[in-house]
Amino acid sequence: MAKGGAIGLAMIIPGVSGGTLAVLLGVYDEIIDSVGNIFKKFKESFLFLLPIALGAVLAFAALYFPLKYALRYAPFPTMLLFAGLMLGSIPDLFKKSEKNGFKKTDTIGLVLACFLVVGICFIPNIGEVDLSADMDAAKYFLLLFIGMIASCALVVPGVSGSMLLFILGYYQPLLSTISALKTSFGHSVLVLATFAVGLIIGFFTIAKLMQFLLKRFRRATYWSIVGFVIGSIPAIIITFFHEYATQLSTYLTPLQISLGVIFFVLGAIGTFLLARFAIKHTTPQPYESDNNLEK
Repeated sequence: MAKGGAIGLAMIIPGVSGGTLAVLLGVYDEIIDSVGNIFKKFKESFLFLLPIALGAVLAFAALYFPLKYALRYAPFPTMLLFAGLMLGSIPDLFKKSEKNGFKKTDTIGLVLACFLVVGICFIPNIGEVDLSADMDAAKYFLLLFIGMIASCALVVPGVSGSMLLFILGYYQPLLSTISALKTSFGHSVLVLATFAVGLIIGFFTIAKLMQFLLKRFRRATYWSIVGFVIGSIPAIIITFFHEYATQLSTYLTPLQISLGVIFFVLGAIGTFLLARFAIKHTTPQPYESDNNLEK
């Protein structure tokens, strides 16, 4: 549930990918496999996905407003904290990828994936979107399609759903819809439910594709995932300058920059040490004798 909570938080931060967090937390393969086999092995898949889904929903609900205010008043330190968390996890991710082997041709996928994530940040924003109660029926179908596109971020590491929504103009309107649950409950629920259905449809479709790639081209796919994660770090910084371009004088004060650097370093050191600790305490220790091994 805690890992699901971290994935849920990643969905809120522009530039941060839920798929990336799943990879760094070591549950990506299991999530893809469980989703791909949900009908074949329903009980096993459901029991694995349930706590992750609950953790994501609970974390999103509990920390939505705190993170909203953090992004409003201290976006630079908040986003750099996530960038640091990713940086500190990369050495462990490299070691996991090396277990699948490495060929020179894998460099192509790694570099292309890195450039793809960074390149997405330079796609111009298409403008604001109206999700008010006056929206016509055609916009609900469009919202369903947008949900399917945003689901890429839940499955493809390095692709930020919030960043995609920002580019498509749906990020702020959807956040406003969540905030409007108190004042316009019925319409807000309808809008969010339509978006959620699109997410679910896209999630299962893309997850099946990723399951196929991980089975048939596991080595190349995993090194491409490494490229996605590496590209996420500069993507977060670029996203900040892209989203807060008109408010840089407010959010790039000496205090904000200092806090950003501190959070970045602490995040990187924290996840690096946590990964070392996890490896040390999960690696099977050699038995002293054959009798112990038999036991």
